[in-house]
Amino acid sequence: MKRIRWTGWLTGGALVCFVGLGAFLGIAHRSGLPAVPLPKADTFPAEMLSHGAALAAIGDCIVCHTADGGVAYAGGRALATPFGTLYSTNITPDPETGIGNWSKEAFKRAMRDGVSRDGRHLYPALPYDHYRQVHDGDIDAIYAFLMTRQAASAPAKTNELIFPLGFRPLLAGWKLLFLHQEVFTPRPDRDAEWNRGAYLAEGLGHCSGCHSPRNIAGAEKTGSDAYSGGVAEGWVAPALNGSSPSTVRWTADNLFTYLRTGVDGHHGAAAGPMGPVVHGLSRAPEADVRAIATYIASLSADRASKAPAAADRAAEASRANPAGATLFAGACAGCHEGGAPMMTEGRPGLSTVTALQLDRPDNAVRAILQGIHAPTGPAGPAMPPFAASLTDKQVADLAAYLRSRFSDRPAWTALETAAATVRKEESQP
Repeated sequence: MKRIRWTGWLTGGALVCFVGLGAFLGIAHRSGLPAVPLPKADTFPAEMLSHGAALAAIGDCIVCHTADGGVAYAGGRALATPFGTLYSTNITPDPETGIGNWSKEAFKRAMRDGVSRDGRHLYPALPYDHYRQVHDGDIDAIYAFLMTRQAASAPAKTNELIFPLGFRPLLAGWKLLFLHQEVFTPRPDRDAEWNRGAYLAEGLGHCSGCHSPRNIAGAEKTGSDAYSGGVAEGWVAPALNGSSPSTVRWTADNLFTYLRTGVDGHHGAAAGPMGPVVHGLSRAPEADVRAIATYIASLSADRASKAPAAADRAAEASRANPAGATLFAGACAGCHEGGAPMMTEGRPGLSTVTALQLDRPDNAVRAILQGIHAPTGPAGPAMPPFAASLTDKQVADLAAYLRSRFSDRPAWTALETAAATVRKEESQP
């Protein structure tokens, strides 16, 4: 009887697994959509193309889909993830290696469902969990804009993912768990500007994609964790909600200036992956950028400003770290010391720079080693890199001095290791 009973259990279990596998494969399978002739540019109204260009700038499409020194939108940019390296794809209208033979329906499916024209599942480095919120007309405008770019032949590079994540049908399971977003609907208790900002920030702007933490499967944490801080390309994307580490609360005006120019006198300058975001928003419609600023500012509206660090703790910091003080005097004081010419041009004082208030030293170390590139042209904020002139020990001493002089937060630890890690990452192709 036991043998019969166990045989029944095994048979039933096998049947359940078989049915489950069949159901999963049925969900995982997506049919290809037919190729279409490349639409002619004159079939798209000029107003639609202009609208699509503005939306693509807000979505930062060109940044992810352009390799360093490569053709715009032709893909090939390496996107480092905890699961390996992905390479962005060609979204120019080349029929062979790009999207030149994609219909609007195929493009819309990729944007919202993460499925390529040929039926392959796309990795969520393409933030389709956000693009699901975008309205049809806006997706159509982006499609029109991309279909009128310069076509470039650029075959896709092979992704370098840990086993077995290269098996794309597994992404169907990820989508079952995390892809539940709906098209954005306005909130009746908010005004038109706030709703416009929420639509752009949560959809095409995918702001929370960097500024929220992620779970073990790489999906964004939502609810109370949304906008509580994340990591992007090794840089800390600070919290934008009530847990923001900045000493001065962000206002809509502060944010507008920062998003438009890359600098705000109370918070700092755009660095790392935020630089290209500012570059895109500097060309977006002013009303849209103001709307985004209004929405983001509302996330921390109930937060009071923190008391900034003492105006000058130079003596105390110099006693604690004389080596760092000497480095600051030689390499930094010409721009960042009180009374320096740069400080009269609206540049932030270091006591309110968010990077020096963070729990982690990543942003400060990266700024010292990599510098800050002006995101909006020669008039924008910039800082030279010091990777070639400072050792890891000197970077650590300088960062420790900056933290102790311009912040009342606890001292950072393992700074020399942090500097070595950043330098190693920069040396890799």
